[in-house]
Amino acid sequence: QFQLVESGGGLAEPGGSLSLSCVVSGTIPDWYAIGWFRQAPGKEREGVSCLTLSGGSRNYAEAVKGRSTISMDKAKKTWYLEMNSLKPGDTGVYYCVSLKAGCPRRTSRWEPDAWGQGTQVFVSA
Repeated sequence: QFQLVESGGGLAEPGGSLSLSCVVSGTIPDWYAIGWFRQAPGKEREGVSCLTLSGGSRNYAEAVKGRSTISMDKAKKTWYLEMNSLKPGDTGVYYCVSLKAGCPRRTSRWEPDAWGQGTQVFVSA
């Protein structure tokens, strides 16, 4: 099992940007990915983005595609999520997750097996 610790988030205005970080402790198998899920108030958790340890697979949910970038610093075991053109619908708790089945294109196939504590993002004017 891993420990995942998120940072970043907070309050942002519509149209603005934010950056989240996730530091992972523990040994990550090569076939794993690290990703982000989020949970909006009153809604179920949903996948946002993921990136494999090799960097070979990088995917985004349709809701954030084109305005989000996931990246990593492998030496620091840190994953980053940058989101631009923020919308009120991006409001929610963002969780860093480890994905045991890598990073398939479809979010429905993402299999998180460890979660961070979550960081709150609030998008409002």
